[in-house]
Amino acid sequence: MGGVAIVTGAGSGVGRASALALLGAGWRVGLLGRREAPLRELAEGREALAVPCDVTEPGQVERAFDAVVARWGRLDLLFNNAGASARAAPPDEVAVEDWLRAVSVNLTGAFLCARAAFARMRAQDPQGGRIVNNGSVSAQAPRWGSAPYTATKHAVTGLTKSLALDGRPYGIAAGQIDIGNALTDMTGRMAAGVPQADGSLAPEPTMDVEDVARSVLHMASLPLSANVLSMTVMATAMPLVGRG
Repeated sequence: MGGVAIVTGAGSGVGRASALALLGAGWRVGLLGRREAPLRELAEGREALAVPCDVTEPGQVERAFDAVVARWGRLDLLFNNAGASARAAPPDEVAVEDWLRAVSVNLTGAFLCARAAFARMRAQDPQGGRIVNNGSVSAQAPRWGSAPYTATKHAVTGLTKSLALDGRPYGIAAGQIDIGNALTDMTGRMAAGVPQADGSLAPEPTMDVEDVARSVLHMASLPLSANVLSMTVMATAMPLVGRG
């Protein structure tokens, strides 16, 4: 039987698949996301709570975490999954608004949710819990024209390591999952071709998003005495190794 989890960006893609995997393993899950309808559809008939929340808004984050803890009494897991991409462009053509949005969602939003989880895990009895941040293989090797996204995902790696260190005295484990080419609505375009380092367009292999969900569930299911600090799960033949 699992504990109590929060999944951000739970309305679609990796977040939805991971929430379903956790629910199937007996977790009670707070479903956070900007769009209420898919959250309510996912929660229907399950041990889940739909909580509309913009992770870039500190007040909304605090209220959402309060709602989950009020429902089930504690928090054992945060899957810090919500994220935003930006239009591919050379750095001098990146719109400042796109940069600010990527930082706001991918970094500030991740920090606000980690901060809220850390506070509740530190204060509860028994103390402790786990934070899993959704990084990206872009945290290891960038795609062409991806400065906003890549920079924020590198920053998430720094956040993960800081959380792992700062959480030790309180039984709080932190790790990061870097995902490459999971097939979701956002990555469907890969079959038609995406920019390569040499400027060409080429289709790329993808993997089933359920494989990501099983990986998240594995990280979540470990005892707090063990931690996956960093995991890469990717389509086997995608051009990550050798990218550039």
